[in-house]
Amino acid sequence: MTSPPLTKVADREGSPAEEPAGTATGREPGREATPSRFRADVAGLRAVAVGLVLLYHAGLPFIPGGFVGVDVFFVISGFLITGQLISEIERSGRVSLTGFYARRAKRILPAATVVLAATAVAVRLFVPRGEWQVIGGDIAAAATYVVNWRFADRAVDYLAEDVAPSPVQHFWSLAVEEQFYLLWPLLIVLAILAARRLRRANVRPVLWVGLAVLAVPSFVWSIVETANSPERAFFVSTTRLWELAVGAAVALLAVRAARMPRSVAVVLGWLGLAAIVAAALLVSGKTAWPGYAAALPTLGAAAVIAAGAAAGSRGPVLVLGMRPFQWIGDLSYSLYLWHWPMLVVAAAHFGDLSVTEGLVVALASVIPAWLTFRLVENPLRYSRKISTSPRLALSLGGNFTLAGICAGLVLVLMGAWAAAATTTKGRYAPGAALLSTAPGTAPIGPVPERFDAITPDPLQIRQGFMDVPDTNRDKCFQQVEGAEVLSCTYGVPNGSTTVALVGDSKMDQWLPAFQVLAAQNDWKLLIMAKAGCAFTSAQVLKGDGSGKPYTDCIEWNRALLDRLVQERPDYVVTSQSASTALDSGGERATVAAMVSGVRASWKKLDSVGTKVVVLANNPHPGAAVACADKNRKRLSACAFDREKHDQDPAYRMQRQAVAGAPKVKMIDLFDAVCPTDRCPVVFGNVLIYRGGSHIGAAYVKTTAPHLARALSDVGVPARFTPAG
Repeated sequence: MTSPPLTKVADREGSPAEEPAGTATGREPGREATPSRFRADVAGLRAVAVGLVLLYHAGLPFIPGGFVGVDVFFVISGFLITGQLISEIERSGRVSLTGFYARRAKRILPAATVVLAATAVAVRLFVPRGEWQVIGGDIAAAATYVVNWRFADRAVDYLAEDVAPSPVQHFWSLAVEEQFYLLWPLLIVLAILAARRLRRANVRPVLWVGLAVLAVPSFVWSIVETANSPERAFFVSTTRLWELAVGAAVALLAVRAARMPRSVAVVLGWLGLAAIVAAALLVSGKTAWPGYAAALPTLGAAAVIAAGAAAGSRGPVLVLGMRPFQWIGDLSYSLYLWHWPMLVVAAAHFGDLSVTEGLVVALASVIPAWLTFRLVENPLRYSRKISTSPRLALSLGGNFTLAGICAGLVLVLMGAWAAAATTTKGRYAPGAALLSTAPGTAPIGPVPERFDAITPDPLQIRQGFMDVPDTNRDKCFQQVEGAEVLSCTYGVPNGSTTVALVGDSKMDQWLPAFQVLAAQNDWKLLIMAKAGCAFTSAQVLKGDGSGKPYTDCIEWNRALLDRLVQERPDYVVTSQSASTALDSGGERATVAAMVSGVRASWKKLDSVGTKVVVLANNPHPGAAVACADKNRKRLSACAFDREKHDQDPAYRMQRQAVAGAPKVKMIDLFDAVCPTDRCPVVFGNVLIYRGGSHIGAAYVKTTAPHLARALSDVGVPARFTPAG
């Protein structure tokens, strides 16, 4: 998944793990270490982890992999939780699930709910109303600790490519931890029962079996899923459980680790800390994560913890035990909770933050973090009444969870109310139909400042009304994952002319205009499109910046070309947003490779008598929908220069490719999209864009007369008859 820092708000978040138990300041030399004793090195390691996350989110360029702090947190959490459970087994021979979940409830839920409620209020006050409904749903999901799956689905949803980072996106890792807490204690209870059945006094060997059952499949799946779908792999718990299991393994080995030679422990501890720092400096948002790469910070954290007791004052605790690290370690949970929503809300209200501004906001989060720590966390955690009554603690946790859900649902309802109030049904919305279809008539003048009504309203788009072609409804737009050629037929099923639309979403966006013409011109209209997949014989790259081949796209293109050759449509119309592909050696991406690839596909179609028409790509307008929602009375603030079209890499590649393919024709509808001196985002009462560089279905439909003229000019029999 892409993950720029908050100069463009980041989308890789981390989660602090458990607070080290106790209040002692370290281990006395020669005394046996147990996981339940306070470890100053572990507290300091939490400070390192949260510091990496905060600095990364603030946008510091020299920490491109600061998100590895989350991997460190996972190890710490697995270590501390398992240590507490082992201590309970050694004391009583059993594990109280009620007591365990009561401790989790009073430790985690109060502070989290305070932040969720405060975030809901801040969103209502400072974030554009178009985002309320989605964020409200995020808050409710965060309160129930399933939000990581919500973000995983969003990460692979091509239609959600321009959804702004959620102010509670960092709760994904808290959700992973909570899901681990649900599973691991149950496995421990089963291990105890198995040990009793086997009449084994020592439960640890059985625990190792349970840990392996949890960790090995998770690690294997992490590698597989990260290779196939890194965006989804980043969020789901199934790819992360092994990291918590590594921490659990350290807890199982704690007594033995405390007996390792001090010299070995010192070297191991410092190497572990160096591995964490190296990961933060060497990996970046372009690194497929977690996968095997996450082993570097994960094993580094494990090494620091495993070596800490034996290394003593010569180990990493020499640094990690310093007062600033201990203080930040104490605050790390609240600091983690507060910093991200403050950064996101600030960016939503003021625009992208500079590094300096990001640092100021991140540092400012110390204030509410300290207040939450002193006024919420500690009073409830150390309350004698709550600590001695698991039922009361669970009841308290349930009430806090309910409060978090309510905060989210209230925001959802407020967003829905705002969207309902903007309905434009029945209002005049001619869009591009206002323009003459005669060539050379654009631009017509300055950008209109405002419209009485906009269809669809920008707020409705941002609230989930996607303004997409019928392929979305009809389930025939192939998503990023999948190589099957899905198709839909529109127009006249047995029409006299067969027109096939092929390519990526930039071709798919034009379907509504083609549907109008298909009905009027006796066309059988086919569409076969795939997310981020140009129609080419070249090796298309993944859109995640990894530089790896887009395997599903390559396979899809082979199958698509075979089908087109077999069916022999009269015309193929294609468009795309990609401008480069891997060269023959598969080492670098070049425009020449893409040009060669598209020409090869066109030539194959020409050999069976199919004529090819290339539809020029339109440029990216920026955050058009959000801008229109925010600047309804001054829409000129959202306009962009027409030169963007000529400079668009995909458009330039298309022109180059067509120039060397005499039988291929090219049409350009940009004058219908940009009909003024500068390119507007609303014209003729219609919102032009729906997200990213995609033109909305409502506006595309109004370009039908312009499309008919352009197709007719290149020999495609097309006419347009106005309705009525």
